[in-house]
Amino acid sequence: MMLGLSPVALPSVAQPPQQKQKLSMFTQRTRQLYRHRTGIAATVIVALTMVGCSDDASDFAGSVGGRTAEVTIAFIGDQGWEPPGGRNGPRAVLQLIKEEGADAVMHQGDLDYLDDPVAWEAQIDDVLGPDFPYFVSVGDHDVNRWAGNGGYQDRMERRLARLGIGWDGELGVKAAVEFRGVYIVFGAPDLFGTDPTVYAEFFRDRLAADASAWSICSWHRGQRLMQVGGKGDETGWDVYERCREQGAIIATGHEHSYSRTHLLSDMESQTIASTSDTLEVRTGESFVFVSGLAGTSIREQELAGDWWAAIYTSDQGANFGALFGAFNIDGQSDLAHFYFKDIDGRIADEFWVKTPER
Repeated sequence: MMLGLSPVALPSVAQPPQQKQKLSMFTQRTRQLYRHRTGIAATVIVALTMVGCSDDASDFAGSVGGRTAEVTIAFIGDQGWEPPGGRNGPRAVLQLIKEEGADAVMHQGDLDYLDDPVAWEAQIDDVLGPDFPYFVSVGDHDVNRWAGNGGYQDRMERRLARLGIGWDGELGVKAAVEFRGVYIVFGAPDLFGTDPTVYAEFFRDRLAADASAWSICSWHRGQRLMQVGGKGDETGWDVYERCREQGAIIATGHEHSYSRTHLLSDMESQTIASTSDTLEVRTGESFVFVSGLAGTSIREQELAGDWWAAIYTSDQGANFGALFGAFNIDGQSDLAHFYFKDIDGRIADEFWVKTPER
């Protein structure tokens, strides 16, 4: 049901293949317009576009002067398992991630709901390949097969080790990873019987000691007012506030829908710092998103509030999809472009994020 919030304006029917391409091109065009508006590499982009190189213009401009390389991360949660050959759920989302050219996945918990780490990783390998970077925060449906030889954690440890990606701490539970200039801190509040304040302190300490331009806090469960479905208060507010205080983006899952807040200066009271579609994250101000449409189910909207910038549930005709974040646009270490795209090609949310240059 809808409670006081207008639906996202989206087509009511699935888009044909040619429309999917148009939507993808629209996203690229939006990025070019933003560059032009901010005066970034506009001359190079216009020149290349005039000679018919519009699709390559952004890549060329991003490499001028040896600037920071762009990196795209797909954010998902609550995935499930689909038999080989299936293309309506989890495998369709993974295929979308591949087609969008993502460099890595951040999966905010609830992996396959089957307690079958072998089948779950095989699904990833079938679509993305065995050498694709994949980062996980443990979810409540993962705890039975999380630890131990051959468990989810063990398989992710071996995957990252094979790729030469290091981490500090207990992977997926209480750890930090640096991936191509993006600093990711993982926690598991309200899981394994640990006091959530332990994770809040861990987030605070690790973020305070890091100087990366981009930082992300990742965990599975949340608070009632930080999702739009039927979940209750589970993690406490400390984890949210410690990450906000350090200017870290907060990525969660658990609720099977997509939602994103405006820029907030206080999470517990949902104090809005800005409603702009360019979110300037900094010390004391950040935003939260729930990306829980990776393929298992889609739930209805039960809650609303003026702190929400975007909501995509069954009430808005949602389909499975992922949130994509492209960091270091045009080699700028302080600019990122985000959009949620579903497997029908619909763009349910699109926004920009800026962070203070360090």
